[in-house]
Amino acid sequence: MAEAQPPKRTEKVQVMLDDEELRAIDDWRFDNRVPTRAAAIRELLRRGLLNRELDTPPADLPTRDFRVTDAEGT
Repeated sequence: MAEAQPPKRTEKVQVMLDDEELRAIDDWRFDNRVPTRAAAIRELLRRGLLNRELDTPPADLPTRDFRVTDAEGT
């Protein structure tokens, strides 16, 4: 009996990041031995979606104010 295959990825999402944000993702990727940047981003998204303890994001902020890192770069 064959294992069920995960659904095929058919949608592409473009996200613009600055150097600091990309460095934070890449650092997390290498620290956690994740094979690709895309896999690291998917894992970080999964973890964020599962975390029910986070505050609800403000609905009135412009998109430029949503950042991967905080003002101190972490």
